[in-house]
Amino acid sequence: MLMNTDAYKREAAARAAEFVRSGMRIGLGTGSTAKHFVELIGERVRAGLNVIAVPTSEATLADAKRCGIALTTLDDTPQLDLTVDGADEIAPDLSLIKGGGGALLREKIVAAASARMIVIADESKYVGTLGRFPLPIEVVPFGVAAIQRSIEAAIKRVQKAGSLAIRRAQGGHPFVTDGGHWIIDAELGRIDDPAALAHALAAVPGVVEHGLFIGLADTAIIGGPAGVKVVEKS
Repeated sequence: MLMNTDAYKREAAARAAEFVRSGMRIGLGTGSTAKHFVELIGERVRAGLNVIAVPTSEATLADAKRCGIALTTLDDTPQLDLTVDGADEIAPDLSLIKGGGGALLREKIVAAASARMIVIADESKYVGTLGRFPLPIEVVPFGVAAIQRSIEAAIKRVQKAGSLAIRRAQGGHPFVTDGGHWIIDAELGRIDDPAALAHALAAVPGVVEHGLFIGLADTAIIGGPAGVKVVEKS
């Protein structure tokens, strides 16, 4: 029987939930796939699982509260055992593009504070080369036109440039992240050297964070018509 994409996401989330044990400190990702994971952990909490969690966004915070999951912060719990999050693209070496939902800054902070990161997705997110999905770049609103020019120059130093656009919310005003920043989406088509691009973007004044997650994910769990595939970092 054919399943829809949402069902593949839930299967991946269910496999990731098997890695969670009582006593763990876990990071809860943001987005449609991570939402399944939060709901599944909530079911296990109601059945007696004892965990404490750090949400990566206000939306995930609300979902986790609704599911009855005990919450903490990175200030009170600065080291986590495991973070489970989705991704917009996953390459075979487990480098990622994240930030389609706008939570990339907190997602990266939480992932970096974790001993292990598992990324979950449906198979449409598993790609040979990153870049078809626009790369989110979180920036301060001050001087955004100048920042955008600097981003363009930084991209051109390492690869072919693409088009940049400030992300808009409904109503046409700039999308504002939980941290009060804006997002510039870079349509690059293909990112040949994600590490070089990440380094170049990180050096731009006014760039708070970018959606290239390199060396953070340890395991990818991919749901698809053939079942769940687990990819480990080599």
